Amino acid sequence: MQTSQHNLTTEVNGITISYDDFKSDLIPIIFIHGFPFNKSSWQPQVGFFKKTNRVITYDIRGFGNSSADETEFSMDLFADDLILFMDKLEISKAIVCGLSMGGYILLNAVNRYPERFAAIVLCDTQCIADSPEAKEKRYQTMEQINENGLHDFVQSFAAVIFYKAPLKLVDDMKNGMLTTSPKSIVKTLKALALRKDMQSSLKKIAVPTLVLCGTQDVVTPLTQSQFLVEHIPNATLKSIDHAGHLSNLEQPDEFNRHLLRFISKVESATFANTLVKV
Repeated sequence: MQTSQHNLTTEVNGITISYDDFKSDLIPIIFIHGFPFNKSSWQPQVGFFKKTNRVITYDIRGFGNSSADETEFSMDLFADDLILFMDKLEISKAIVCGLSMGGYILLNAVNRYPERFAAIVLCDTQCIADSPEAKEKRYQTMEQINENGLHDFVQSFAAVIFYKAPLKLVDDMKNGMLTTSPKSIVKTLKALALRKDMQSSLKKIAVPTLVLCGTQDVVTPLTQSQFLVEHIPNATLKSIDHAGHLSNLEQPDEFNRHLLRFISKVESATFANTLVKV
């Protein structure tokens, strides 16, 4: 039996989290959006997987319809939000898929709470910390936003995240970015600049891992995805042609096919293990 609920809210870690929950009896799949987007960026995946799986998307604090308090943002805080959100929904273990900053959050969470994950999917992301040059660029962007608002930031960011996306998709993503408060954007840029290097933690990841990356991703290049697969023990890489940083939106059919095969294997292994235990 499956029930679908949109735009739900729950109180988590002192804030209100907005989420969608398409319920079924199979292992939940939780999608974590990238920066500076919201849960609507997973629409092609929701439409595909809600027919067979429990699918959950949520807005990270300060984005979409989720609130934020005065707490400084950090990857630790975002990861704690994820785990407490799972607690609130009474989900002990899930398959979790994170894109870009969603991948940073996921790597942080699986390192600190490994028992909560049946499998992970890392999309167009990386494990390295910002270089001094990248940090300086983020701080300059923060200053520009504080002085001039979001318009120039959104225009420049949209220019690098796509390969050859339809104009409507580009405009939709721009409009979504512009609905986010400048304060949340600035706080997140600081969190990104200060995030930890996760390279040494990769070898400790013990769950099945799928790495997806657009071959034309210039924000987190394919070489970073290759590094993840080389250092995570049970990881597989699938590159997606004709896609930039938002591979799930530019090539949703191929993205969904790779994800479906991976999820099916995880669910089959979980079912087999249950039979062995019985």
